[in-house]
Amino acid sequence: MLYAIIESGGKQFHVQKGTVITIPKLDAAKGTVVTFDRVLLCSDGETVCVGTPTVPNAKVMAISQGEVKGEKLVVFKMRRRKASMKKTGHRQKFTGVKIDNIISPIEVKA
Repeated sequence: MLYAIIESGGKQFHVQKGTVITIPKLDAAKGTVVTFDRVLLCSDGETVCVGTPTVPNAKVMAISQGEVKGEKLVVFKMRRRKASMKKTGHRQKFTGVKIDNIISPIEVKA
């Protein structure tokens, strides 16, 4: 099975066709096609194509599933002996994408 490692938002993701992943927020509406050009590695199980730093002529096409919120984090600050406490929360926004197609130089050779 063909898989790839892509980079988006400073993070790396292992993707295969049909998988759904959450990546840092992109400006993409639900249902639009997103193209990832920063493909770091492609493999079909036998042949591995490693980029320096990216694989030339490799792309990963995905369909945006819309905005997704991450889990809530609680930030609690307390200063001892001062009766000073502060409690806030944070909830990161992500974009869900479903991998539609992996275009790789491995497929062209085969």
